[in-house]
Amino acid sequence: MLTTATFPAEAAAAGAPAPSRPAVGAPSGPLDLGAPAPPRARTFAHWAAEPVPAAVPILRARVRAVLAGWPVSAEVTDVLLLAVSELAGNVVQHAAAGGRMRVGLAFGGGRLRLEVADQGVRLPRLPDPAEEVDPAAESGRGLLIVQLLVDEAGGELSVVTGEFGAAVRVLLPAS
Repeated sequence: MLTTATFPAEAAAAGAPAPSRPAVGAPSGPLDLGAPAPPRARTFAHWAAEPVPAAVPILRARVRAVLAGWPVSAEVTDVLLLAVSELAGNVVQHAAAGGRMRVGLAFGGGRLRLEVADQGVRLPRLPDPAEEVDPAAESGRGLLIVQLLVDEAGGELSVVTGEFGAAVRVLLPAS
């Protein structure tokens, strides 16, 4: 049901032992001060799942576990957890039967990127916050809530297409 690709950040968050080799730039002797450490490499995690309701809390828990190992503020973590729940829930509701959904999470350069994609050809429409919401509607507010929270956190919400299909992308500053 759920396929996981584990990368260094997720392994660290899961408590996997660190490699036993010395770190790059570590001193090799008493007078060697070592080379400057290289810039921190971008880290990421990626999951694929069937678009079924049971996948949503599993994906949320996995995103939470990865974020716990990254220098991310609690506020940004909350926004990303709500976003992955809403976006994955939308895929479950709107995806074609037999399709797959993908969730990717990346950290680099002080920014986070969350991307939730399905194999559909129909692009989700980002809501206009200025439009009035029907108070009697039972659904249709999740993407608007995500957009407002992302905007408030100084981020961006966009719709992109790729070889896999349509994706909603969230970009946020890590702090």
